[in-house]
Amino acid sequence: KLNQDSMETPSADEGGDEEEGEKEKKREKLPLLPSAATTASGGLERGAKNQFSTFSSFITTINQKTEGIGNKNSPTQLGIPDIKNVRDLPPICLDVRQKQRISIDTLPQEVKALIPPEPSLPFQTKTVKDFQDDVEKAKSSGDWKAVHDFYSRTFDSFLEINAAFKKDTNSPFNTIEDSGINAKFVNVVYDALLSAPQDVQKSVLKGIINGLLQEWKGPRTKDDLRAYCILLQNPQFSNTSTYVIYAHLLRQIAALTEADHHFLVHWSKKISQKRFKQLVDRLLQFISLRLFPAKPEEFPPMVKCTWWIPSATKVLSLFNAANSLINPPVISYTDFYNSTLDHIDLMEEYHNWQCYGNSHRFSFCQYPFIISIAAKKVIIQRDSEQQMISIARQSLVDKVSRRQKPDMNMLFLNVKVRRTHLVSDSLDELARKRADLKKKLKVTFVGEAGLDMGGLTKEWFLLLIRQIFHPDYGMFSYHKDSHCHWFSSFKCDNYSEFRLVGALMGLAVYNSITLDIRFPPCCYKKLLSPPIVPCDHNTFVGICDVTLDDLFQIMPELAHGLSELLSYEGNVEEDFYSTFQVFQEEFGVIKSYNLKPNGDKIPVTNQNRKEYVQLYVDFLLNKSVYKQFAAFYYGFHSVCASHALLLLRPEEVEILVCGSPELDMSALQRSTQYEGYQKTDLTIRYFWDVVLGFSLDLQKKLLHFATGSDRVPVGGMADLNFKISKSETSTNWLPVAHTCFNQLCLPPYKNKKELKQKLIIGISNAEGFGLE
Repeated sequence: KLNQDSMETPSADEGGDEEEGEKEKKREKLPLLPSAATTASGGLERGAKNQFSTFSSFITTINQKTEGIGNKNSPTQLGIPDIKNVRDLPPICLDVRQKQRISIDTLPQEVKALIPPEPSLPFQTKTVKDFQDDVEKAKSSGDWKAVHDFYSRTFDSFLEINAAFKKDTNSPFNTIEDSGINAKFVNVVYDALLSAPQDVQKSVLKGIINGLLQEWKGPRTKDDLRAYCILLQNPQFSNTSTYVIYAHLLRQIAALTEADHHFLVHWSKKISQKRFKQLVDRLLQFISLRLFPAKPEEFPPMVKCTWWIPSATKVLSLFNAANSLINPPVISYTDFYNSTLDHIDLMEEYHNWQCYGNSHRFSFCQYPFIISIAAKKVIIQRDSEQQMISIARQSLVDKVSRRQKPDMNMLFLNVKVRRTHLVSDSLDELARKRADLKKKLKVTFVGEAGLDMGGLTKEWFLLLIRQIFHPDYGMFSYHKDSHCHWFSSFKCDNYSEFRLVGALMGLAVYNSITLDIRFPPCCYKKLLSPPIVPCDHNTFVGICDVTLDDLFQIMPELAHGLSELLSYEGNVEEDFYSTFQVFQEEFGVIKSYNLKPNGDKIPVTNQNRKEYVQLYVDFLLNKSVYKQFAAFYYGFHSVCASHALLLLRPEEVEILVCGSPELDMSALQRSTQYEGYQKTDLTIRYFWDVVLGFSLDLQKKLLHFATGSDRVPVGGMADLNFKISKSETSTNWLPVAHTCFNQLCLPPYKNKKELKQKLIIGISNAEGFGLE
């Protein structure tokens, strides 16, 4: 047992043999643990400045033991664990470079790895009610001995943890479906721990140290995994004074085999949403405070604990994998973002990842789920800028090498179009200048004197998208129920216009322009299938696994009908009389397509209806629009081809392309800058009173008038850098906007009525030069 007075290092196995006793004598003594506070939150007090230097013996002991163990299953290193004994299993945390992403669900229900026999567990009979009664008695009497004994005994070793929290100590619970953990008891014990006296909280930390210091000489048993799963949920690890212990717990979990990670991932799915979120937040906080400690003296020097952040990120990836396996997810994917990473050298992370891939050199880009969309946008923008500079420099060198006079226009992608022939001119320009697509875009409308400083580019995108997506144009069909567009399945001889739309989307991302495009989420999933264009052009692109949920987001009525078919309790074959054949109208002609060979002769029955629905959905979203989407895919990647795309989720691509449709004009008011006005001036107060009272449609028109787009960028309204300037003109004039600079020039109107009238006229006639 750990002696409470001397605070000596606990023995790994109480009552061990003489050899073990000799090892114990050699261990350095552990100093006093930081004391626990009895605050309302139950957290531990911050220790003295030098408190973590006193943990040096603990760190040294663990490092010496782990480094001295040579077997392949020992958690001796961070990085990718050796998994020779389970080489048939796909890794949980794949490098995002891999083209074929393997779902963790492909693993068998039972992982057939060598499992050592489960050791017999100590006998413990205390129930949830018994424990709660002990806590209540302790609170009323002030005698915490029974509770203290329970905590000291329970957390003294992994075996004791299982004895206390395992549902049935006689059952192995070796399946991913049931961890065998009594979750209610775990939650009750941890909730009570937060309000327990200091000595009780210290006894738990001592027990955890004892468990972590035990020597592991073989593969983990499932009881060991259960103990790790339980220890991770300890709320004491929210406090920085416990971070050294927490770090070593994370290191051991990170170094487990992939088979063990597989179990932990599936067991984590069963944790309640509240506890799951707390676990994720605790790991994110650990990473943030290690990167930017409020008091650097609280932690060991970074050079001595370089494995802290990689260990925590690896463990966090297990929770991200668990979250992605559930539909709907336990928490939003944005809850895994760590905004602290926005303040590190992101391009260094990105270049390290590009150079070293999934090697043992750590980069946050190996785990892109932790990088916020704002940080990813920075990476993409800077990567785009570097490509633009490189392409422009090469053009200049080529020109000089041929002894030709350099021209500034050669540094840009110059697009000249007529408003009356917008689509055809744009198509011709982009096709003719395909080699210049990665240069900075500049747009000129023929016959107009506008100089493009960004505003004309925005207007070109807006008008082109509006025309291409018009129902009369026939490229896309609009579904009123879902308020989104989908690719027309009509066959044609030339799909170049679909390639144009893809290139437009790519140019928008590349040039940081937001578009008002309403594609369903599965479109962006297909756009990243695969995220890097394959070298073999015969490889299928834009094909991804689609489900009935994807169809619901486009054609809800049809999806509902198919859902009814799946749940129909009668005789499907006799009542529906359907076959594996579908019909589509094309230019007034009904055409039939077999979903499988001889599908017109195969009836849909109760037994094969799931296959029918899956083939039908696949036909609608993949096969029937393959050529259209493939052209769209190649158009997008002709501009945006970059390893940075590997960092993005489909939802994030949508935000980069379209921005957010949610307008918060109050947020715009808070971030607006003024030139010639003060925010307290009467004209400005009139302006915001009018704008905040506008309908959503008028607010969008105002945003489009002032910025060239009615969408909100990734960083929110603050990223618009919106400015209102005083116009020294007559109040008879309308407001003027400089869309290049997101600037609104507002004359000092005399009253609110006049301001509202002039503003509405101005924002309702915002296209082209001058009013007609």
